Amino acid sequence: MNAPLIALTGATGFIGRHLLNELPRRGYRVRVLLRRPSEVPAGASSAVIGDIASPHNMAAALRDVDIVIHSAGLAHAMSGRPEDDYRTINTDATVRLAQAAERAGVKRFVFLSSIRAQTGPVADGVVTEDREPQPTDPYGRSKLEAERGLGALGLDWTALRPVLVYGPGVKGNMAALLSLAQSPWPLPLGGLTARRSLLSLDNLAAAVDTVARAPGPLRRPFIVADPDPVTIPEMVTALRKGLGRGPGLVPVPSFLLRGAAALAGRREAYERLAGSLVASPQALRDLGWQPVSSTRDALAELARRAGAPASGA
Repeated sequence: MNAPLIALTGATGFIGRHLLNELPRRGYRVRVLLRRPSEVPAGASSAVIGDIASPHNMAAALRDVDIVIHSAGLAHAMSGRPEDDYRTINTDATVRLAQAAERAGVKRFVFLSSIRAQTGPVADGVVTEDREPQPTDPYGRSKLEAERGLGALGLDWTALRPVLVYGPGVKGNMAALLSLAQSPWPLPLGGLTARRSLLSLDNLAAAVDTVARAPGPLRRPFIVADPDPVTIPEMVTALRKGLGRGPGLVPVPSFLLRGAAALAGRREAYERLAGSLVASPQALRDLGWQPVSSTRDALAELARRAGAPASGA
């Protein structure tokens, strides 16, 4: 029998590139859906050109496809964009692509949503899918609206709601924390106690494989997170372990850190750093998902691959 054929969007992005490399190792054939021929990524076995924002003529691209994995979209890091932009790209384009997939007879549509469809950047208690979704920004609202749009269609679908994803090539807050860990100086972060859920690229790929193979119908979202949440000091300790160094952490009272952040105009960044967001992947584990790496090991490997700084403490 032929291996299942996946149509993958977003293959040039941070997550999509990893899926493009990992899915063939897990026994899938992958067809990449791209907007421009110049974007064909290394390792793509086949590519079809088409605009997912206007997927009216996607019949050829989706012919014989078993599963669509939709990872393309407007990223949360693109702050300042109008809410209509998020809705157009993350919501409307997703639903139109799913409609095209339904017409083509695709068996399942896997949407890479976000934990921000469920909650804001911090949350009390443990976040599960049973909580009423309460997104707090245009990005999160656009992802939730896309999920609800999928729910109105007839094809089988699932939405993965990953927490902060990290791995080689990561940007944003995790890249900033990695840069701090690479610095030769002690860091005043030892007193932070809030725990946050993270997600390694390898564990996300395993989750995609799980929902792709699961008996259907699914027609629901799943939170995806490494099993064990960690504190900022634990993250730094793991990163510096990967660099062959000790933690180098100094416990500084939180009110001093908050004041310094306010003076630097980084109050919001500090609140996210110091706030808690613990999300439970239990529903996905009940479906059969098995993480392939621990957070601490994956963070250490990320730092090793990033390379040690010229001088160390």
